[in-house]
Amino acid sequence: MIYVHIGAGAGDLDAGALFRDGFSEFVKQIDDDDKRIYVVEANPSNISKLEETWKNYKNVKIFNFAISSSVKYEKKIKFYYSLNDAPHYQLFSNDIEHVKKYYKDLNRIKFKYIDCVKINEFLDKNFNDKKINYFSIDIEGMDYEVIQDIDLKKFEIINFSFEHLQLDLNQKINILRKFLKFNYSYNGSGIDHNNFDWTFKKKVSIWNNLIFFFIIFISKKQFLQYVIKSNQYNVAPTHNKHLVLHVHIGALLYHIFHS
Repeated sequence: MIYVHIGAGAGDLDAGALFRDGFSEFVKQIDDDDKRIYVVEANPSNISKLEETWKNYKNVKIFNFAISSSVKYEKKIKFYYSLNDAPHYQLFSNDIEHVKKYYKDLNRIKFKYIDCVKINEFLDKNFNDKKINYFSIDIEGMDYEVIQDIDLKKFEIINFSFEHLQLDLNQKINILRKFLKFNYSYNGSGIDHNNFDWTFKKKVSIWNNLIFFFIIFISKKQFLQYVIKSNQYNVAPTHNKHLVLHVHIGALLYHIFHS
């Protein structure tokens, strides 16, 4: 099986994230000696941590470059980060406004230029005629453009996990339209351990997509309140258990209409 993570950070060795990383936790618990792992990280200071994260796995490729859409592609892209986010800079983004939302001291915000590769070129070079079982993306403000640019007709991706907190309503609707066009369905929370991801699966489920249509109208504030409460009661998301998926959705809707 093939697992791909775009925006890997420092893996599960970032103290600022309490040594937690949804992708590595998810992949490491799968009993599969032949799994092939591809991780991409723009920040060069995190590569040694990623190498340590995956040192016990034989089929791992680690790439140090940024991924972009074809529309916003440049050979080198300026990435911003705050010194207050050291040493692993979880907010390492080409969008300075995205960094400023969380770090207000402009004197502490720095930048560096990072080599860049178009998403479809990366997929074509590494996965042409190969099935990607799990694809996860979290690239701090660039997610929407890259997701919209991925050629889902050409590349076979079975499970697609992405962070949704930074998406506005129109972007969510556009992503839904794209996934519906290529016969994907909403499949619950994604790989992120904070429950900030959604997963779409290459399988048609009218019921799940109907539910998702209502979920996209839930505000970020309401969703975060729900995540806090669900974590208090240990209502953990899952990728493949439909019963828990529906319990999660029911609990979320109950919270929205009773808050």
